[in-house]
Amino acid sequence: MRLLSGPDKVPPSPVHHPLFARYYARFSVSAETRMGMAGIRERLLAGLSGRVIEIGAGNGLNFAHYPGTVAEVVAIEPEPLLRQLALESALRSQVPVDVVPGAAEALPVKSEAFDAVVLCLVLCSVRDVSRALGEVRRVLKPGGQVRFFEHGQGGGPAMRLTQGTLDRTLWPILTGGCHLARQPVAALREAGFTLGPQRQVMMPERGPALPSSYCALGVAWRPDEPNAR
Repeated sequence: MRLLSGPDKVPPSPVHHPLFARYYARFSVSAETRMGMAGIRERLLAGLSGRVIEIGAGNGLNFAHYPGTVAEVVAIEPEPLLRQLALESALRSQVPVDVVPGAAEALPVKSEAFDAVVLCLVLCSVRDVSRALGEVRRVLKPGGQVRFFEHGQGGGPAMRLTQGTLDRTLWPILTGGCHLARQPVAALREAGFTLGPQRQVMMPERGPALPSSYCALGVAWRPDEPNAR
């Protein structure tokens, strides 16, 4: 196994959401065409090359969209059912994909081992966003890039109030720990990444805006400097 736990590791807390995982597996497949997610995945991953780590790979729907210039994908997924589905997706991938268990806050890989990190609808549900992004920075090579597609806080005052209220009540319980009012772009900036081109995407693009509709698609870079040891 090429993977090696990084410094200051902590045992990841169990992640097991069997009911939500089953729902997500069905919904995400239908969203590929019904909500245009296949096109989003193409834009998210276009032009990547070298070694890539995808954090929170879910059921592996990104795998089919990695370009042939990618040498290897290490896909981290903590939820057992989704990880099994990701393993099945990896067998059909045109690029080598290694699916492994792990938590975003303690990635089981070496420091500065990857050319790119992919974050796709994952920062909403990690337990500690700051620590997770610290791990992203650790495993990226200096100058490496982060490709992200994340949903978060958006809309007017009424929508933001709704998002916050749902976060404090039932939403995380029903959706495997997801939060609606996080600010992924601001979190990347605060973690020391240099932000590149980004755009707001509404999901779905047509119809009424939902609390989960406000998404950001973009790229960020780890500054071209060695990790502090």
